[in-house]
Amino acid sequence: METFSRAGLTFDVADTGSGEAGTVVLLHGFPQTSHSWAQVSELLNQRGYRTIAPDQRGYSPGARPRGRFEYRIAELVADVESMIIQSDAGHVHLVGHDWGAQVAWMLAATRPDLITTLTTVSVPHPAAFLKSMRESDQLRRSWYMGAFQAPALPELLIARKPEVFDDMLRKTGMDDAMVADTHRRIIDSGALTGGLNWYRALPFGKPGKIGRRITVPTTHVWGAGDTALARRGAELAGDYVDADFRLRILEDATHWIPEQNAAELTDIILDRIEN
Repeated sequence: METFSRAGLTFDVADTGSGEAGTVVLLHGFPQTSHSWAQVSELLNQRGYRTIAPDQRGYSPGARPRGRFEYRIAELVADVESMIIQSDAGHVHLVGHDWGAQVAWMLAATRPDLITTLTTVSVPHPAAFLKSMRESDQLRRSWYMGAFQAPALPELLIARKPEVFDDMLRKTGMDDAMVADTHRRIIDSGALTGGLNWYRALPFGKPGKIGRRITVPTTHVWGAGDTALARRGAELAGDYVDADFRLRILEDATHWIPEQNAAELTDIILDRIEN
């Protein structure tokens, strides 16, 4: 599967591995693409797993609709649901990082019949995230979520001062090589607006769906050096899982676990899948 289509949009997909051991779907976050899973994917392929990592809505050149309403969470979840069905993989092991974790939580809640196991990285269950805003410094950490929703302003600022984007990434723990690669894949490729539209569509979410519970075996992974997500959200994540739940805290990790801690994260994913 090199691409899949839904609602007139065409999504690029990195689909590798034999699948003898099963299929793992890998969902990237902001501001990244499927490439963020390259190391994890290779390690899983070596163990006999097929990995499917899409460039999600706003990131694939053929899937960049105009208007923030097209980026509401229901559409993001439906994209991945459609991809899984079109892949003919049957049940899959679902893994998501950052915004990809948010999509993964919601898909596991609404379509558990498609999901065998769930591994979320950095971003906790949406209800746990909201509760952590009341019980920790999460609200302060999330200042950027409001700033990103301003129409056109982030793009104009970054167009005039590209170093603003790069400096923001460095402060979250990316090294210079990661910053340069991310700049090329997001800014130079024209994917920035699509990525920001995920934030701009937040007002269109349905609050009643935030607290939906998870019924599949779940592992949540959080890095203690994460500047965007507080520990409290990770601690609360299991409160919304009605199945085996494991919390794995990586004391030396930043927000960018799939790339900076690929081997350790792969072991955690395999532990969830195989045990």
